[in-house]
Amino acid sequence: MTAAPKADDARRLMLEDWLGDIFDHPAGTIHPASADASFRRYFRFVDTQANRSLIVMDAPPDKEDCTAFIQISRLLRDAGVNAPEVIAQDLSQGFLLLSDLGTEDYLNHLHDTPEPLYSDAIDALIKMQAIEADLPAYDDKKLTQEMALFEQWYVQRHLGATLSAEQQSILQDTMRLLCDNALEQPQVFVHRDYHSRNLMRTDENNPGVIDFQDAVIGPVTYDLVSLFKDCYIQWPRVQVEDWLDSYRQRCGCEHDREQFLRWFDLMGLQRHLKVLGIFARLNYRDGKSRYLDDLPLTLTYALDTCTRYPQLQAMHELLQQLTDKHA
Repeated sequence: MTAAPKADDARRLMLEDWLGDIFDHPAGTIHPASADASFRRYFRFVDTQANRSLIVMDAPPDKEDCTAFIQISRLLRDAGVNAPEVIAQDLSQGFLLLSDLGTEDYLNHLHDTPEPLYSDAIDALIKMQAIEADLPAYDDKKLTQEMALFEQWYVQRHLGATLSAEQQSILQDTMRLLCDNALEQPQVFVHRDYHSRNLMRTDENNPGVIDFQDAVIGPVTYDLVSLFKDCYIQWPRVQVEDWLDSYRQRCGCEHDREQFLRWFDLMGLQRHLKVLGIFARLNYRDGKSRYLDDLPLTLTYALDTCTRYPQLQAMHELLQQLTDKHA
């Protein structure tokens, strides 16, 4: 390997030793490729002798379990979705060697050519939603646990606020409404993070799909929210509804449009309350401050949804009270 690792990066040394055992020749370079919101790291290994690029996942086994990634990768690829192929694995050390889907994520291209990119993403999503698999259920307990992050990390830690008994009641009623909305929807394969940073623009079988290891069986609108109410890029409402209509037409959706939009919007509020908590936690617990920049758009989504439905008027007032006090 030509890139010298840092002396204190023991896992980097282990990873390079593992690669050396896999390849018959030592020629190649390894560089950081990306890191995500978990404990996983990714490196790009360029095999100069074979003239190919590969991705190496470093997932410490005491913090991450690679078995779900391997299982979901196989499911996606069998369904015709462009997910990374697992070429080699060492679960005891937490290393995976993967095919490389490139460096161009959707976020860097959506401002120029959103229509064809989203069209491809809809097609890939329909393929995913047809997958039948024994995966964890996105059940009432999990949905509620996720939304609890909003109060713990966003309200208490980020805003420095404590909810009154009345505010607690409003939040609990909202969470109940959002759980009921999620559970009444058709339950399908859900990627859980199907957004512009996890979709790679590829020349063949676009998009490449990554970061899918947390897939579950859950509400049909969840991945649509991740895609069209993306926490990293915003689109006009009329455009979002056009894309949803395209999805509904192409998948043969038989549900009433108004009902589907309600499912979509309320599912979005569940996700965005959760994400407000996660982004705050990533900053205060994990030292990843860049996610604070994405809080305003996430909050905008939540406020907008609350203005659209009378049942959420009290939640809108609660969000306004919290943010006005913090401003």
